[in-house]
Amino acid sequence: MTIDDIRARIRALLPDAEVSVTDTTGTGDHFDATVVSAAFAGKGPVERHQLVYAALKDVIMGPAAPIHALALKTETPDERKSP
Repeated sequence: MTIDDIRARIRALLPDAEVSVTDTTGTGDHFDATVVSAAFAGKGPVERHQLVYAALKDVIMGPAAPIHALALKTETPDERKSP
């Protein structure tokens, strides 16, 4: 699983999203992601994370899943602009 794969999967589900992904350990299985999307408006943190996880469920869930850890930061475009 590459950074580009993760970004593409999230953008397939949230086409308007700005997605930034970092491999935190260099091993290709622990990532940080920041996702900015208007689809998050009116949703709490759990709902936002569920949206992102839906795009990645087959690579996060299960013992053979290639992603072992994913730290998420989710924002709307307006939240991104706020100081």
